[in-house]
Amino acid sequence: MTSNVTALISRVASVAASAMLIRSIASELIPHEVLNFVSSQIYGIKKHFSSQFSIVIEEFQGLSKNQVYEAAEAYLGSKGTLSAHRVQAGKSEDDKELTFVIDKNQQVCDDFDGVEVRWKLLCAQVESSNNMSENSRPEIRSYEINFHKKHKEKILNSYLPYVFERGKAIKGANLASKLHKHECEGYWRREAMKFDHPMSFKTLAIDSELKKEIIDDLDKFLNGREFYEKTGRAWKRGYLLYGPPGTGKSSLVAAMANYLNYDIYDLDLTGVDDNLDLKNLILRMNNRSILVVEDIDCSIELQNREEDMEPDNYYQENKVTLSGLLNAIDGLWSCCGEERIIVFTTNHKEKLDPALLRPGRMDMHIHLSYCTFSAFQQLAFNYLGISDHCLFHEIEGLLGELQLTPAEIAEELTKKISSKEPLQEFVNFLHNKILMPVSWESSCDDRSQRSWVGRGGGSSFPIIRGGRRIWRGGRGRRGRMVRVV
Repeated sequence: MTSNVTALISRVASVAASAMLIRSIASELIPHEVLNFVSSQIYGIKKHFSSQFSIVIEEFQGLSKNQVYEAAEAYLGSKGTLSAHRVQAGKSEDDKELTFVIDKNQQVCDDFDGVEVRWKLLCAQVESSNNMSENSRPEIRSYEINFHKKHKEKILNSYLPYVFERGKAIKGANLASKLHKHECEGYWRREAMKFDHPMSFKTLAIDSELKKEIIDDLDKFLNGREFYEKTGRAWKRGYLLYGPPGTGKSSLVAAMANYLNYDIYDLDLTGVDDNLDLKNLILRMNNRSILVVEDIDCSIELQNREEDMEPDNYYQENKVTLSGLLNAIDGLWSCCGEERIIVFTTNHKEKLDPALLRPGRMDMHIHLSYCTFSAFQQLAFNYLGISDHCLFHEIEGLLGELQLTPAEIAEELTKKISSKEPLQEFVNFLHNKILMPVSWESSCDDRSQRSWVGRGGGSSFPIIRGGRRIWRGGRGRRGRMVRVV
């Protein structure tokens, strides 16, 4: 038995040696062109009779990255952790979580509607030479897809588009949002800041019903591609956030960006030279982004559309006009991009031109007012970890008599974090607010500009009765102070 095995091994070794000798002689005697031709013909005959079809996706197209390759890399990263024997793990500054990529020559099997698809990462080393430039790549990477040729139409028309869209979604979801700032002459700064704001709808302290309405509207927008295409509208939406200072307008913008995973473009209109720069800035925004113009009523004094055409203003430099702003956000150029949200914030909605507020420009007007009881419940949970308490009913009644912003309440709760009875102290604070004496402001000489201040900093308003000016406190239901002047 042992002799038979030894004889078999000897024969195999002899055949292998003979094959290597023949190959060596052939490579020396037969030109390489002939060998390559014979090899390609054999490969062609083999592929002709094979039932498999292959698609190759290279990493680069010329000097640009192949978007299909990038999408496939993200898509296979989620599949590779399940079926591949070896994967690469990594994380860049722009990634929220670890990313996984299948390693060289690893194969991943995927199933699409009952069709088996095999992916393989191929890497070919590039021989170095003295003529290689700095941009030359040391290796060429590509994905090879193999499947039965009878499924060719399904793979090309359905599977590959699915992989492309799914891969983009996976990659986009893992990218951290960026905060972009205007630089000069119609350009955004090249290096954007990573947006690390922790605010989310889970912690946002606004009225619970309003919060749900906003989330539902964002979901409709996010899934509205077919709707906007069917109705012939640009895929964009405008939100006007208005209300007193400290009511959560900036926090809402941060929650929207984190919910959608969109970049934020913070536009300061005072830094924009003219309408052309404004248009270029909007055109240079990425898709899936939010354009924010805070305090639009006082950032610049926008000319109205009639004044734009007056001779004295026509050649005026360094001026963004109202018509230029309207055309930038809602004109023909507004369709050059998709999945964009425009947010204006203001403390005084009544100061804005009606042309800015109409549907199609500001589609949803969100009034962020003083703290409601549901908003307080969120704040109490955020700062104190309290979701229910016997004092909640009393606090609800006291908040109904006061006009306090969420920012004021958050600051007061911050002071009470280390207290043994934080809610009782907060109730005392509310009682003191109601009983706080009203003071007479005399910051200006004109008596008509003076106002009563009390109850959380509110001001009074004048009432004319019988030729006398009466100043009446405008907040709360108790302790109104009246002064006849």
